[in-house]
Amino acid sequence: MTDTNFDVVIVGGGPGGYVTAIRAAQLGLKTALVEREHLGGICLNWGCIPTKALLRSSEVYQLIKHAENFGLSVKDVKIDLKKIVQRSRDVSAQLTKGVTHLLKKNKVAVFDGHGKLNGKGKVLVKQGDKRIAELEGKHIILATGARARQIPGLESDGKLIWSYKEAMLPDMMPKKLLVVGSGAIGIEFASFYNALGADVTVVEVLDRVLPVEDEDISKFAHKAFDKQGMKVRTATTVTALKKGKDSVTATLESKGKKEEITVDRVIMAVGIVGNTENLGLEGTKVKVEKTHVVVDEWLQTGEKGVYAIGDLAGAPWLAHKASHEGVICVEKIAGVAGVHPLDTQNIPGCTYCTPQVASVGLTEAKAKEKGHKVKVGRFPFMGNGKAIALGEPEGLIKTVFDADTGELLGAHLVGAEVTELVQGFAIARAGELTEAELMHTVFPHPTLSEMMHESVLDAYGRVIHM
Repeated sequence: MTDTNFDVVIVGGGPGGYVTAIRAAQLGLKTALVEREHLGGICLNWGCIPTKALLRSSEVYQLIKHAENFGLSVKDVKIDLKKIVQRSRDVSAQLTKGVTHLLKKNKVAVFDGHGKLNGKGKVLVKQGDKRIAELEGKHIILATGARARQIPGLESDGKLIWSYKEAMLPDMMPKKLLVVGSGAIGIEFASFYNALGADVTVVEVLDRVLPVEDEDISKFAHKAFDKQGMKVRTATTVTALKKGKDSVTATLESKGKKEEITVDRVIMAVGIVGNTENLGLEGTKVKVEKTHVVVDEWLQTGEKGVYAIGDLAGAPWLAHKASHEGVICVEKIAGVAGVHPLDTQNIPGCTYCTPQVASVGLTEAKAKEKGHKVKVGRFPFMGNGKAIALGEPEGLIKTVFDADTGELLGAHLVGAEVTELVQGFAIARAGELTEAELMHTVFPHPTLSEMMHESVLDAYGRVIHM
């Protein structure tokens, strides 16, 4: 008989769930993980990882197209979409095997099936109508993630109107593509298809592209996208999608004016909704608001012994946020000393378009809204030797400080490899560093990271290379 009694039962094996399971096991808690489809979840199988593999292919293609700029001659470069997609799938498969190995290594019991609450301290696991097991857990952590939001009348159909999943597994290369939504998911797909030669139009209902980013970064990115040939339409709404035999005619509305454009395919990227259905929440004290489970600072729901983490528990919808919440949750359960609640202002966000965009903390506007008197530093990639040597001279690093205390309130970056650079600012935020520590830190030369230093110096009138 399979043992079904556990200290912790986790429902969902994505980057929140599997990391939580491993940490719980490390802490000596007897742990079970329930996953209905793919270990690694959406992120590893259909999100973060495979999209980065696709984007890498498009980046390499663009580099080859500009090989002459680097003193190289390359002829007869062709795109093999099938092989590009296959490489992406292979990367995901490799990492899924790695997660399986890690769970086994840490002696986490994995149950394949759909898990739902089935009374106090119980989780029922089923595959379709087949009952797999009923698990008992002193603590139950829900990590079921989220799915793409569907807009009535504009729903994806998997053929002409794609969700992120179809966009990752294209059966053809669209000549003309409409991307609805300019958040991270939408703009990454726009970058991928644009780089491979599609005529891409991006529609954003708000007044600027990448609307959660600092306004200066949004403006810079918008200009870069325009230069690449993308058509970015802000303050614009898609009011209708009329499907033809092998095309879609979209009705766009902006400032009361309507127009129609016909494209081969449409990608819908307009947000997410939490996977709260069929979790057995009925009859519990678990509260759901706007499709997300309400939790306290320790990820505890209104039902004692039931927790929620990751996308299910609300914004920001990031894999690393889910993982960190899971660790906090089980360390609190295990009584680990020194556990701190998560400060979401210290969570870096990254968008892997071209140019890359990354940020942590408050935008300049938000800092002022909160009553801070600010000092702002900016440094362009054009002033950095490594950026020029890489052939990547377009970008900007912006830092925002409290003028009175020197606290780093936020950092905002656009340009090559900024998704790697932003972690330096995240450490500064977590360590509560001021401009003094950052200015006295020695940054290696020649590196892109020197621009981080220069941006800080600029905020205090001490910039060297500008």
